Amino acid sequence: MAPTFPKSKYWTLSGIALVAFAAGLLTAGGVFHLKEVRAESNRAFELRIYHALPGKMPELESRFRDTTSKLLAKHDLKAVGYWVTEGDVPAWDNKFIFIVDHRSLEEAKEHWQAFRTDPAFQEELKSEQANKLVEKVDSTYMRPTDFSPMK
Repeated sequence: MAPTFPKSKYWTLSGIALVAFAAGLLTAGGVFHLKEVRAESNRAFELRIYHALPGKMPELESRFRDTTSKLLAKHDLKAVGYWVTEGDVPAWDNKFIFIVDHRSLEEAKEHWQAFRTDPAFQEELKSEQANKLVEKVDSTYMRPTDFSPMK
């Protein structure tokens, strides 16, 4: 004769507790291995600051909006965001800022090389010579800290 189990709140609560316990184990397992995963990550972010010539910021923004951002994406250069400065800090006037997310520094170098040799970018460079928008570009590679919200 097969055993019969009463249909009760007891079995429902036991099932919920078992599922919660299993979920807790999976979550705790992820937390305990978190430092190990971060230590093996080669992810890098690149901060790029374009120093626009006076009065050229609107043209630079248009260039990025219309062509450069599409070329970056084509070459797997993932822009996190684009910013322009605001406020009364003269040293930061005419600055166009963006951050690129790279899986590694090596990958960044490969993707930038492909970007620079792209015929569409070469055309952009030629137009830049005729109508100069940027005085200089600063680029800094950064790695996320172990406590950074963005990793």
